[in-house]
Amino acid sequence: MRFSTNMAQMGNNTGIPVPDEVIEALGGGKRPPVNVTVNGYQYRSTVAPMGGRFLIAFSSDKRAATGIQGGDPIEVELTLDTEPRITEVPDDLAAALAASAEVQAAFDKLSPSAKKAHVVNVESAKTDATRQRRIETIVAKLGA
Repeated sequence: MRFSTNMAQMGNNTGIPVPDEVIEALGGGKRPPVNVTVNGYQYRSTVAPMGGRFLIAFSSDKRAATGIQGGDPIEVELTLDTEPRITEVPDDLAAALAASAEVQAAFDKLSPSAKKAHVVNVESAKTDATRQRRIETIVAKLGA
């Protein structure tokens, strides 16, 4: 589905408003996973109902990569994303999760974006001690 719109801005956040008829035509429910192309820039996301309309997040890293800001006119193409969402888990985090069946099951139930947030948290650590502390915090949180 192709459509034209303006990038919405809410405070410091931006998002792509998706018309109701596009949501209907995609056929993936009210929160469909989608492949997004905005002015030629491609990524995967999920449509979210927010404030009475449908939006796709367009984060600061995407704004930096594209130069698109809130209010800018954009050309959007959406397709339903039917591919599985797989998060590559670093070996040390994977070993810590696997040490407890309960913790591993809790991690496996998380949404792809929640899994990714944990992985980014671990991978962004600047020291081994911080990385280990973050892994321990994740395991404790999931085991609670």
